[in-house]
Amino acid sequence: MLITFSDFTSIPVFWLQIASAAIWVLLILLIAGVVNRFADKPEIVRKIVHIGTGNVILIAWSLNIPASVGITASILASAITLLSYRLPILPGINSVGRQSLGTFFYSVSFGILVAWFWYLQQPQYAALGILIMTWGDGLAALIGQRFGKHKYKVFGTEKSWEGSLTMMLVSYVVSSLILVGTQGNSWQTWAVSLVVALIATALEAVSFLGIDNLTVPLGSAALAFFLSQLVLSY
Repeated sequence: MLITFSDFTSIPVFWLQIASAAIWVLLILLIAGVVNRFADKPEIVRKIVHIGTGNVILIAWSLNIPASVGITASILASAITLLSYRLPILPGINSVGRQSLGTFFYSVSFGILVAWFWYLQQPQYAALGILIMTWGDGLAALIGQRFGKHKYKVFGTEKSWEGSLTMMLVSYVVSSLILVGTQGNSWQTWAVSLVVALIATALEAVSFLGIDNLTVPLGSAALAFFLSQLVLSY
């Protein structure tokens, strides 16, 4: 049967929005599944999912997907990840009995940020928080594990200066791109981005039980929002 353009235009926009986000997430999970099947590198699988799925916030922002969709997805993902700590639902992403709630916190933070900043009609801050966690923490872990030779400890958790520097640089780039793109090019915007990057790096350093997957996105988004409101008020 021949599918024409009119067939797509007859589909409600709401369902096209959901389909776009769902296809992206399924694609990331498919890639992760292939890597998990043919390569014994569970940490790489987790980072593929961590970095890949986080970018769905850009789809939600650009397509103006309703907050209810993001919140519902967050609740479902949170429930599934909690179960996966007991059952092998997400092999390669969560290990049964693994002493970290990072994946759960990641799902929760997504829902909180969407609920908060969609309500304020300021979705860029939700995107900023999620993408700092997605790219900053994800790349910091990979760089730290591969090249991290200068170690330090925070509350018993070992980190590397190389990983933390990566976190700071990536956080600064993400913040700058989003804030300059939405607020304009000014020294105040660059300064806010720098402060956000420094605080995000500090929050990432305190990551026992994966709590950084909650504190980094929420802290980064909240700080960027309040500092921007302060700057814009002058």
